[in-house]
Amino acid sequence: MHRRQTFKLAAGAAAFAASGTILGRVAALAQTADGPFKLPPLGYAYDALEPNIDTATMGFHHKNHHQSFVTNLNGLVGKWPDLGKKPAEQIFAAMSSVPQDVRTPVRNNLGGHWNHSFFWQIMTPGGAKAPGGDLKSAIDGAFGDVGKMKAAVKQAGLGRFGSGWAWLAVGKDKKLAIFNTPYQDTPHMDVGAKPVIGIDVWEHAYYLKHQYKRGDYIDAWWNTVNWDKAAENFKKAMA
Repeated sequence: MHRRQTFKLAAGAAAFAASGTILGRVAALAQTADGPFKLPPLGYAYDALEPNIDTATMGFHHKNHHQSFVTNLNGLVGKWPDLGKKPAEQIFAAMSSVPQDVRTPVRNNLGGHWNHSFFWQIMTPGGAKAPGGDLKSAIDGAFGDVGKMKAAVKQAGLGRFGSGWAWLAVGKDKKLAIFNTPYQDTPHMDVGAKPVIGIDVWEHAYYLKHQYKRGDYIDAWWNTVNWDKAAENFKKAMA
């Protein structure tokens, strides 16, 4: 069973009023924490994706939610040293080989760390508005056109009951396909797919701005996609 995380609304207003202090403390922890896992930089400011993703959400999502996975992983290394040595994708592809006493926390926290690191890179301010080249050709071949692909990803995101992710990925057959995964699972884990783009559909990714309207969040999120990075991911997945 996966450990389910919940978004605590009751304390939201008070927490965000103190956001500067909290984020500063977390940033300091990220810089000084021992262990092989580190919180990656975004590569852009927390307000850079406005108005599509709000500043407060980006700050807490990165420095609080993502940092929690990093902290937990560094604590798990002592219980399973291979965690800090093996590539994440190798671990995902053979989850049954992870020692049973740490398997669930490794699945949740390594998945969360990998997914969020991927998520930050697949967004960018002021990027290309549409895919091109080989990626566009593959999307057109698999779905008809980019608009239909977006609609299918949206449906995958809306269809994920509770928390999870929606993905455009390259399957083992080297064809584009759309998946959704629960909690912090990645497409590598059960179907051996390699992600091209992925969207976090946990409530913490959108609730402050969109409340329960996940579809509105997904529609806005497309305006942030880094299609150059997506093309790079596609090329690697097809190699």
